[in-house]
Amino acid sequence: MRYPLCICLSGTLSGMPALAADPVLTVHLEGVVHAAGQLHIGVYDNAETFRKEAQASAVRVVPAAAGRVSVPFDALRPGRYAVMAWHDEDGDGEFKRRFGMIPVEGYGLSGNPDKAGPPAFADSAFDLPAAAEQTIRMRY
Repeated sequence: MRYPLCICLSGTLSGMPALAADPVLTVHLEGVVHAAGQLHIGVYDNAETFRKEAQASAVRVVPAAAGRVSVPFDALRPGRYAVMAWHDEDGDGEFKRRFGMIPVEGYGLSGNPDKAGPPAFADSAFDLPAAAEQTIRMRY
């Protein structure tokens, strides 16, 4: 009697879809110029909150390291995202801008848009999980 039950259960379980884990996004920052301070990486899921770190979907703050730094983000649901990273070179937690507009500290955006003026969400947006890795060139 044990065997028919096992066969029945195994047949039922094999027909069930596998539970998919949320995708992991890995952000690679290229060209970090030095190890002073920290790197702030924000992941945003809409245009209204883009570049507002306090309203990001996820934020990681990691020690800076010269060269390439990779930072994973898990627990993100599939969807459309954009990433902004900046190098808090003096460690004060504030993104410095000259005249309130021109970045003084290093920064980078997913998609590496080359535009004048404030970057838009659409210029940096990508779909997750299709683009589970983003390489961002830091600009200083």
